[in-house]
Amino acid sequence: MAAERPRVLVADDDPSMRLLLRRTIEIANCQVVLADGGDAALAEAQRAPFDLVILDVMMPGLDGLEVCRRLRASSAVPILLLTALTTEEDIIRGLDAGADDYLAKPFSVGELLARVRACLRRARLNAEPPSPPVRTGRLSIDPGRRTATLDGMELDLTPTERRLLAYLARHLGRALTVEQLLSQVWGEGYSNDVRLIQVNISRLRNKIEPDRANPLYIQTLSGVGYLLARLPVVE
Repeated sequence: MAAERPRVLVADDDPSMRLLLRRTIEIANCQVVLADGGDAALAEAQRAPFDLVILDVMMPGLDGLEVCRRLRASSAVPILLLTALTTEEDIIRGLDAGADDYLAKPFSVGELLARVRACLRRARLNAEPPSPPVRTGRLSIDPGRRTATLDGMELDLTPTERRLLAYLARHLGRALTVEQLLSQVWGEGYSNDVRLIQVNISRLRNKIEPDRANPLYIQTLSGVGYLLARLPVVE
């Protein structure tokens, strides 16, 4: 029996953009449900589960960020934001709202398809058996429970931060290039998006480092990339 096609919810207040998004995403063999705003998107998400939600940020009424927050309160569904706002502060607001990824407007059909496939791939990987828990210093990472603790206190991490930290933990003490991190944590189509790494590494350091100016856990290797340091475990 053929596998069921992934269900994708798309919310945008622009009818021509909704049509473009539907036609493009259907190329990836997905079922597409359209919503003309944030309220409609929430209603659709409550009717049936989706494998991916795509939200335009700037919608009247409930904007994409607020819809993202409300969905994230009860669901781990991958969320992709479409936005014309691409400063670091804008990206951080989207991540804080619980988004997994963003795509800057204007974008090409190829870019959109790559992001859709990457988000669906990550969702499939999340359903696979997780790697074992890892401990280093005062930090514990448990991919199975999707949690990380510092000194026994659970860290408030976004889905993207959890994936990045889990991948670093899986390769504890090993240097990972920016290209490896983008490919393995985000997927195809991200090879040049260095800012994604920089923003998420910075946010992780804010949450786990005793002294952010002198990172103990997530170390930068000039000209190479990053590693999660192997430290003596502190009970």
